[in-house]
Amino acid sequence: MKQYRFGYVAILGRPNVGKSTILNRIIGQKIAIATNKAQTTRRRINGIYTSDEAQIVFVDTPGIHKPVDGLGEVLVDEAKSALKDIDLVLFVVDGSTSSGRGDRWIVDNVLGKSPEIPMFIVVNKSDLIKDEIKKEENIVSYKTLFEKNISVLKVSAKTGRNFDTLIKNIIRKLPPGEKLYDEDIVTDENMRNISAELIREQILLNTRDEIPHSVRVDIVEYKEKEELDSIRANIVVEQDSQKAILIGKGGSMLKKIGTAARLEIEESAGRKVFLELNVRVEKNWRKNCRVEKLK
Repeated sequence: MKQYRFGYVAILGRPNVGKSTILNRIIGQKIAIATNKAQTTRRRINGIYTSDEAQIVFVDTPGIHKPVDGLGEVLVDEAKSALKDIDLVLFVVDGSTSSGRGDRWIVDNVLGKSPEIPMFIVVNKSDLIKDEIKKEENIVSYKTLFEKNISVLKVSAKTGRNFDTLIKNIIRKLPPGEKLYDEDIVTDENMRNISAELIREQILLNTRDEIPHSVRVDIVEYKEKEELDSIRANIVVEQDSQKAILIGKGGSMLKKIGTAARLEIEESAGRKVFLELNVRVEKNWRKNCRVEKLK
């Protein structure tokens, strides 16, 4: 009889390579927000996969890049701290292009050229290019970032291709252990944090490019009631012009964001939700960012 396995697996990579989409695909439902905007993920999110063979706690981290402000420094610190007590690292890369300065920065400043923690290079999006020679050249460019040989696994987060192989290879690397969570638990996040992330996702999806990096969502109040949950949240931006964009003509944009976010929260919570959104300006909040502001 095979030994049951348990372990923690960190998902790292530069922004917009598909880390959160990979996590959602593995878990089988959305627990991490995923858009085509950089810095979508700002805090560590644990996704829990359970099977007859193993329980895996996946730690989804913010996209890592060289920080240019306080927010950037917080995101890098979040990613680095995720490596503590980790059993395996998935270094997710964009297979549709060769390695660049962002990937090199992660290797030099976070992972190391000869990482001590077991690791896979997970190549996502390689199905976007048809030229097989170019595809292999791209993969080689990621492998040569390291001084020792790192195994490569090719997947497609969009289609789910090779995810069975990915899970099997992960389980082989995990130590024997017992389940820490019940089988029906897919994340240890609370609904307060999940709600803030789902609201921010709708902001990213519905606003112009100048909004995403400068927006923060604070849950002011989350009341669980018998008939429905009541949520009050502040959307924080840095400029009055950004506030105007988020509110929209006659409040149309804020209403659109609120309606979409409420439906996502209701699906996640499994119950009806009343959601009240307000927009406030906090000058230079990213520059003065602290970890607790992202919680």
